[in-house]
Amino acid sequence: MSQEATLHRRQRIEEVLRRRQPDLTVVLENVHDPHNVSAVLRTCDAVGILEVHLLYTVEPFPEISHRTSASAYKWIMLRRHSDVARCYEYLRRQGLEIWATAQRQEAVSIFAMDFTRPVALVFGNEHRGVSEEAQRLADGLCWIPQVGMVRSLNISVACAVALYEAFRQRWAAGFYERLRLPMELFQRVLHEWLQR
Repeated sequence: MSQEATLHRRQRIEEVLRRRQPDLTVVLENVHDPHNVSAVLRTCDAVGILEVHLLYTVEPFPEISHRTSASAYKWIMLRRHSDVARCYEYLRRQGLEIWATAQRQEAVSIFAMDFTRPVALVFGNEHRGVSEEAQRLADGLCWIPQVGMVRSLNISVACAVALYEAFRQRWAAGFYERLRLPMELFQRVLHEWLQR
């Protein structure tokens, strides 16, 4: 790689990393299909999410590859959990509110939520949705308004809709115009990404 190409690559990586949102994250609970997981990771990368949490209590952890994720997994920090309570404890230590997606009467529309606050969004299994335990231990429940007959979206589509609402709010609030990562973390991740 030429010196010019190397410099261009570094500038691109720095630009992307400066827009990462350390206080917006996703938890995938027992999502079975690795293609769905990979599609979620691509959306997370697109909206500037730094870290995604894989919470697997009954399903095996998915195999994620370059082929299924278009390399998005390389630019997302993946953290694995096998216990709901411990996963949530970790998120709360990071200062995040936990909102589980569920179509229940008490759930709040994603369009009524304030996504400029630190938040972790929990998405569940393709067939079972978010588990009762993960709903019960969350700080709140949210849903994506729908008016069709089916009233359900593919997990990766649901995640994309919710994350782009968060992106819209954060973009309008200027969150992507300034570095939001602590400098020590920025330098560490920059060094790791430059090695890839």
